Amino acid sequence: MVDTSPFSQENLFAAAQKLLAENPLFTLGEAEIRGNTYAVFKNAPTSVAGLFMHGASHGDRDFILFEGETLSFQETWRRASRFAHALASELGVKQGDRVAIAMRNYPEWCISYMAIISLGAVVVPLNAWWKTDELRYSLEDCEAKTIIVDDRRLKYLEPIKEKLGLTLVLVRSDEEDGADYLYSDLLARSVDETPLVANVHPDDDFCIIYTSGSTGKPKGAILTHRGCINTILSWAFVASTLREARGGVSLFGDDPGILLGIPLFHVTGSHSIFLLSFVVGRRVAIAYRWDPKEAVEIIKREKLTNFVGVPSQSYELMQAAGPEGLPSLIDIGAGGAKRPPEHVKMLSEQFKNANPSSGYGLTETNAIGCVISLDDYRKHPDSTGRVVPPVTDLKIVKEDGVQAAPDEVGEIWIRSASNFRGYLNLPEETAHALTADGWFRTGDLGKIDEDGFVYIVDRIKDLIIRGGENISCLEVENRAYEYADIAEASVFSVPDEVLGERVGLVVYPRNGIEVDVHKLREFMAKDLAGFKVPERIWVSPSALPRLGTAKIDKRTVKLIALQHPPVLSA
Repeated sequence: MVDTSPFSQENLFAAAQKLLAENPLFTLGEAEIRGNTYAVFKNAPTSVAGLFMHGASHGDRDFILFEGETLSFQETWRRASRFAHALASELGVKQGDRVAIAMRNYPEWCISYMAIISLGAVVVPLNAWWKTDELRYSLEDCEAKTIIVDDRRLKYLEPIKEKLGLTLVLVRSDEEDGADYLYSDLLARSVDETPLVANVHPDDDFCIIYTSGSTGKPKGAILTHRGCINTILSWAFVASTLREARGGVSLFGDDPGILLGIPLFHVTGSHSIFLLSFVVGRRVAIAYRWDPKEAVEIIKREKLTNFVGVPSQSYELMQAAGPEGLPSLIDIGAGGAKRPPEHVKMLSEQFKNANPSSGYGLTETNAIGCVISLDDYRKHPDSTGRVVPPVTDLKIVKEDGVQAAPDEVGEIWIRSASNFRGYLNLPEETAHALTADGWFRTGDLGKIDEDGFVYIVDRIKDLIIRGGENISCLEVENRAYEYADIAEASVFSVPDEVLGERVGLVVYPRNGIEVDVHKLREFMAKDLAGFKVPERIWVSPSALPRLGTAKIDKRTVKLIALQHPPVLSA
């Protein structure tokens, strides 16, 4: 059964103070970062590779489980070190270079990520659902020339390989077939297992992750070593505090294991599952693709204790598990989108041994923000929790720039050493997102109650979050306008109980032309990643309503559309 033994806020505070005073890993200090002073973990390693060195101390215990393959913590680090030597000696990768990863979730993704970072290079995890045009844009933007790919991404990159001067390293293949190197060959030729831990500054770049916003193209959020480390240590601090307050009962379990069923190219996958697991000694079972029935089988077979996914996945897992549930699970987390409050109760009833939990964070904050679990989540199922201590601050700011009072709605601002340093090649976007004194404007609207619980109520950005994937409405609209029969287009979120939101599109045809919405959708799908393609399409009989600024009145368009059945429902 779930451990529901109550503990007071006083006990929790006492546990936190004890850890801060007695555990050197959590000793606090201050650091000046880009002109501002922040609270930081004083004894933290200077680079993310330092976290890898710590995680490798878990030795021969199982770490990665994938389709019958097993890699220990030490073997994962050994392979990463060998691959790092190969990248340096055979491909000439050096500190500061940008190296991209374009593949689905494989053990090689994790190994490549660790190898690139240990060299002091900057890793660029590309969205594995992107197609050629989307990949071209990001690679031209970040100027990465070396790409670690799987066979599907190789096909998408081949048409632009010569023009962009790419060097492609292919994983999971015995034939080069368009690639310059095989990962297996590079690893076989590299016998040096000496860890490469580059001498980097904590505020040097370690990663660039592309995130969709209200603009038509994805933005590269530049993350630093210190930012990532402060996030991982903050989560470790919270877990340690809860364990102390619960008399030694861990949220990770006695033999911790977690299912990886979300993409590693998002911070939820890379940070809260992969990196955190490597640091705390938790097994990671990689699902080849998301299939709820297969996920249930993996959890049962490996006796996994933790699950983290987008809310739709925990819902589907609940449906697939059946009445017997999943006895080994002790925590079912959600990230990437808000979990419907009614799901919290349903999960508690279905999984008798597991605590539902949830978190809020963004790419720009290295995934740090808020967390909620245990009895707090049952009492406040519509909240995203309290801010993660001890080095992150959060406040609500109204339109006039004044900090909101309890329960007043405004924009959520976050200040932390975990914050990104800016958007790549976008100084104006960066200046808008980051204030002079270091606060990140999230673009999310929320409120904080008197007990410190944060509630997200809406978003300012013209953005759809479908199953945890951010989708720029403008990007999808631009693709619709490329279809010859379309005069006007408006893209918006359609509420959905499973995915949270789906992509809706209203079009107004040119000159009374009758639009074939099936052909329109096929056209849009040729160049857009599948998750961006509209799933609900309406055809307006008249020009779309406009505001006084002459812009399309998207709020009214959405309101009218949702009162009528769509012409196409995919």
